[in-house]
Amino acid sequence: MNGSPVRVVVCEDDESVRAGYAAVLDAQPDMVVVGQAGDGVRALRLIGDLRPDVAVVDIHMPRLNGIEVTASLMEPPDPHPVRVLIVTTFNLDEYVYDALRAGASGFLLKDAPIDELIAGVRTVARGEALLAPAVTRRLIGEYALRIRPADPAPAAVPAEPLTGREREVLLLMAEGLSNGEIAERMTVAHETVKTHVSRILAKLGLRDRVQAVVFAYRSGLVRQG
Repeated sequence: MNGSPVRVVVCEDDESVRAGYAAVLDAQPDMVVVGQAGDGVRALRLIGDLRPDVAVVDIHMPRLNGIEVTASLMEPPDPHPVRVLIVTTFNLDEYVYDALRAGASGFLLKDAPIDELIAGVRTVARGEALLAPAVTRRLIGEYALRIRPADPAPAAVPAEPLTGREREVLLLMAEGLSNGEIAERMTVAHETVKTHVSRILAKLGLRDRVQAVVFAYRSGLVRQG
């Protein structure tokens, strides 16, 4: 981002929620809300025209839902893709894996404190995935194991083997830990963890941390329970 504010589009069909999100995010010194959409079709059009850094997308929207919007944004592959932060609730768990496959970078509970929304936007804008332990660890553990055999694997064989340290970092990522939390757990520098994560993604041919965690479950490196 090179010091520029994070450009955000808010996609939410509830006008009061949408306005609230937009007001809070636009008030941050490092963010600017460049557009708002109340349905999926307008969201796609707006995001395509404005090319924000992050789109905050509700799963349930008229005309196109959040999963359909996310999938459309990821095809064809874009060297500078919009990062999608999905807004969901625990009673919509069945949609979360579909959103993972569609290419979402993170998930936020709709009733989460507003500080979590702000932090989530910053996290995905940095190119990291929002893997809050309260949400994603349980969901990925359950839904990553439901992939049909016909589904394409994120990466069947690494381009080169992961080192012991990289495997350790991947396991901690699968627990839902952030880079800072991993650094504290491993007693290493934050930049060292960032380097390990970048190498893991490159070796596995993956886009982001969410795909890496799914890979960890699919490959058997992490087992549910």
